[in-house]
Amino acid sequence: QVQLVESGGTLVQAGGSLRLSCAASGGTFSRYVMAWLRQTPRREREFVAHISRNGSSTYYADSVKGRFTISRDNAKNTVYLQMNSLKPEDTAVYYCAADLLSTGIHYDYWGQGTQVTVSS
Repeated sequence: QVQLVESGGTLVQAGGSLRLSCAASGGTFSRYVMAWLRQTPRREREFVAHISRNGSSTYYADSVKGRFTISRDNAKNTVYLQMNSLKPEDTAVYYCAADLLSTGIHYDYWGQGTQVTVSS
């Protein structure tokens, strides 16, 4: 059983930056592809980014490409999401998720989420 705990969400002005962290425990972190997803009340949960098990490969949604950077530190069992040039439409609850089989669709474990609010 893997536990994921996100942190770093807060209120930030448009154009600002924020770094989210997701700390994992209870499993072998390096076995999992890690992803960030987000959800607002008006939209379905949407994919943001994912990173391969060793961190060598990343993939981003078009809406965040060039602004967000996903990274991981397997020694610290932590995945990060650096968010720059934030826009009001980035406002959402951000979740990290662990994907054992690298399906990109099914996530085995989820965190509880952290709220990011971008004011205009």
